[in-house]
Amino acid sequence: MLGLRARAAAQLPRPSSPPSSAPATSLARFARLSPLAALAPLASAPPPPAKARAPPPASLSARWNAPTRLGGTGSSSRPTTRVFCTAASSAQREGKELLVQHLLVGEKDVRLLVDLEKSIIAGGADLSDLAVEHSLCPSKENGGMLGWVRKGQMVPEFEEAAFSAPLNKVVRCKTKFGWHLLQVLAERDQCILQDIDPEELHTKMQDPSFLEEAQLIDVREPDEVAKASLPGFKVLPLRQFGTWGPVMTDEFNPQKDTYVLCHHGMRSMQVAKWLQSQGFKKVYNVAGGIHAYAVKADSSVPTY
Repeated sequence: MLGLRARAAAQLPRPSSPPSSAPATSLARFARLSPLAALAPLASAPPPPAKARAPPPASLSARWNAPTRLGGTGSSSRPTTRVFCTAASSAQREGKELLVQHLLVGEKDVRLLVDLEKSIIAGGADLSDLAVEHSLCPSKENGGMLGWVRKGQMVPEFEEAAFSAPLNKVVRCKTKFGWHLLQVLAERDQCILQDIDPEELHTKMQDPSFLEEAQLIDVREPDEVAKASLPGFKVLPLRQFGTWGPVMTDEFNPQKDTYVLCHHGMRSMQVAKWLQSQGFKKVYNVAGGIHAYAVKADSSVPTY
């Protein structure tokens, strides 16, 4: 049971674009693929699953929406969208990312929802195991794991529930997709991912202290690096991701500013998104890659 959760936690959802303020509009958004999946075809071997342990529960009060019954009256077993819990308020989690898993059942499957919730609370069942067996969401293949999410990536009802829920406590909410049981496993400060213009990078690289303090990564292949390179960049070929990916946090400090470079900025963006999913706090993708750097910032660098 713990193995399934750990395996699922490693398969984090892919942030396919920079965070948007618009809510998710399709069920598929609840099961975004990991950026690891985008890298996998180029890797010689996939990295081993990481183990994620959730911190202990928080304890601040919050109260959610007014109750909404699903048809009929007088049934004590029917869930409502009112949830009373001891939780961190949504406002207190501004600037945070949450590690979330969930399961989804149909709007009419109220009895199933109640039974599943009881099996977790009273029977000690694991949400990830139940998701594999019962969830309608494609994330069931990962034990219901949605990975690290931030505000603006989910439908409003799900977002409110997640960002108000205590750590580790299973709570329910209703969205246009149906009924959810969700669990927040961990929280962290939001990680920054943004482009840096070649001219700005060039200016920074004139400062010797920048080359000493920043983490500079070139994900191009060795034959490309032989044609053109920048000082201070460590070469980690994307095709060798299976070799260096599993030890990335051992070799690099997630707390330090990290800059990623490739030929035109596409491969580096893949790796930058993956680094962000691994908890690197500030990741910068060199916009346009070394080609743009040579054209816009330093003509002494060859183009190819």
